[in-house]
Amino acid sequence: MCVSFMCFPQHQQFLALFNRIKFTRLLLTALIAFTKKETSSVGEAQKLVAQAADLLSAIHSSIQHGIQSQNDTTKGDHPIMMGFEPLVNQRLLPPTFPRYAKIIKREDMVVYFSKLIERIKTVCDVINTTNLHGILDFFCEFSEQSPCVLSRSLLQTTFLIDNKKVFGTHLMQDMIKDALRYFVSPPVLSYKCCLFNNHQAKDYIDSFVTHCSRPFCSLIQIHGHNRARQRDKLGHILEEFATLQDEAEKVDAALHSLLMKLEPQRQHLACLGTWILYHNLRIMIQYLLSGFELELYSMHEYYYIYWYLSEFLYAWLMSTLSRADSSQMAEERILEEQLKGRSSKKTKKKKKVRPLSKEITMSQAYQNMCAGMYKTMVALDMDGKVRKPQFELDSEQVRYEHRFAPFNSVVTPPPVHYIQFKEMSDLKKYNPPPGSADLYLAASKHFQQAKLILENVPSPDPEVTRILKVAKPNIVVMKLLAGGHKKETKVLPEFDFTAHKYFPVVKII
Repeated sequence: MCVSFMCFPQHQQFLALFNRIKFTRLLLTALIAFTKKETSSVGEAQKLVAQAADLLSAIHSSIQHGIQSQNDTTKGDHPIMMGFEPLVNQRLLPPTFPRYAKIIKREDMVVYFSKLIERIKTVCDVINTTNLHGILDFFCEFSEQSPCVLSRSLLQTTFLIDNKKVFGTHLMQDMIKDALRYFVSPPVLSYKCCLFNNHQAKDYIDSFVTHCSRPFCSLIQIHGHNRARQRDKLGHILEEFATLQDEAEKVDAALHSLLMKLEPQRQHLACLGTWILYHNLRIMIQYLLSGFELELYSMHEYYYIYWYLSEFLYAWLMSTLSRADSSQMAEERILEEQLKGRSSKKTKKKKKVRPLSKEITMSQAYQNMCAGMYKTMVALDMDGKVRKPQFELDSEQVRYEHRFAPFNSVVTPPPVHYIQFKEMSDLKKYNPPPGSADLYLAASKHFQQAKLILENVPSPDPEVTRILKVAKPNIVVMKLLAGGHKKETKVLPEFDFTAHKYFPVVKII
């Protein structure tokens, strides 16, 4: 009895060591599974990380076993362990600026691995996404969580295996064709259209889709970088999409002239061009919005960033989405008429949910939020509540042109230059020109409109909730400011981005 009691602590130590070795084996085997070409290997990795996750509670409960680290002030705050040198990797690092890699505590280690496993489980879910737009949204949402470089790399290797096939099974060209069908329903990709089996039309569309493959792969791979690097690369990829835009318009024109000869009742105007324009606008919007997340803009710059978004980019985006939706409806109408001609039976029409309806709704909400913030900033500036720099070595025009420089390579939509911006945003063109109280009221109406739009969204996602957390308090603050609340005080307002990274809650102290 005494012997077994004495062996109990040793048994616990052996068990703790066994759990750690098993956890390491499972985690490394899961990582190796991601390097395999078969899609089934992702399912294998899921099982392995689930088993590894089950061991973390046992590892956490046995942290007190083994040799405990000691802190030596002569070596900074690195924990000192017998037989282990924490700075051994310093010689292996590339010759760049010093990288301080602190070894975390055992308790923090369990939390870190727990979060890593959750991220790996999320990565595995990407294979359930079947279309290109869904994959792009998945990458954007995953990147917003600022995941570690390991989980970002795993997502990239899962998406494009050997830089050839999506998930190792689908050709990128086929994914692009499916995305086109989903978004704009071009006649050339409709099985019921005469262009579908036309050799010349096939050559046009296949050439265009092949040219799209590399820029779209690059766009998805950009989301594997950290947020700051992403923004830099988004600015550069606009050049490739501008070239695609030009090609799309030429292919559309060629396909339209072919279709007019074969099926005069149909048209192929701006189908491919609309799709590329949509992605162009998304990149431009993401580029500008990420500047708020990375805290790149000064307070006095907010007004022209929000103006560009609300009056220009979101206006173009909604127009593009509406055109795509109309194109889908026109194609569906032609297909229905063809089916009616063949069948004598009357079919009941079911109310169909429009594929792009949610995105149109969210774009309207974003536009109203940007317009509300633009008018808020102009009104605050009128009341002398925006700190401006002393422009000695530069000017507002220099800053404006620097902020929108990447857009100069884009032909559609054409960039708005500083002089145009000043003319378009000049309040003196109104008679009488609005005062700060009028602008605060107008801003509150925009926030109110965004609130109404979002409250009617069926099954709202976390993003809807986050925007509502900003819109509601801003409605109240704008109404107070319109009524002259604290107008005399020169204390600058606070912009709180904790609820949403792109839209702040305005606080008047």
